[in-house]
Amino acid sequence: MRAARVIIATLCALALPACTPSPENTADGRSDEPVIASATSVPPMPPRPGELRLDDVDPCAVLSADQRVALSLDNPPSAYVESSFGNAKACTMRSTISGNVVRLALVTVEGIGVWLDENAQVDARQTTVNGFPGLTVRTPGMDHVCNVEVDVAEGQFLDVMFRDGGNEKKAKQDTLCQGAQRAAEAAVAGLLQRR
Repeated sequence: MRAARVIIATLCALALPACTPSPENTADGRSDEPVIASATSVPPMPPRPGELRLDDVDPCAVLSADQRVALSLDNPPSAYVESSFGNAKACTMRSTISGNVVRLALVTVEGIGVWLDENAQVDARQTTVNGFPGLTVRTPGMDHVCNVEVDVAEGQFLDVMFRDGGNEKKAKQDTLCQGAQRAAEAAVAGLLQRR
């Protein structure tokens, strides 16, 4: 749970408005704030078709050169450690073609359920990535980024972040979520090939 608190604290620091109390409902009973997913509002995750352990995986080797080309990621991958995910091995890749950035983080200290906890304060919607259960995660107040989280193994998940890298014409969040889904599908395909 320590990792969950670190992730939630990081999200709150990045999107402070999302961590403040919700405003009152309008006169007609509606709220202008997005619905925040919690463990009680999202059905349980479906079972995984298998286990893709991330312990000994190089995050910059998950996507092949051909996959990076298909995703328009033309800059060399750059490895680092993502402290907000319990010092997860991570890799970031940038596209000079689209201006977007993809980050893969291999989280091995916490399961995907951290995103379903009511303290996460995110909009998490179920998706499927090459047969593996996942979540498309939008953080209120952060419309320049979208994450797809993939439940790859017990107590582990693949975090795929897709963000606008400062384009002149700002990408819509729906477009970013589509990019995150495509990158997640390529990453899971890469992990499956490593078996």
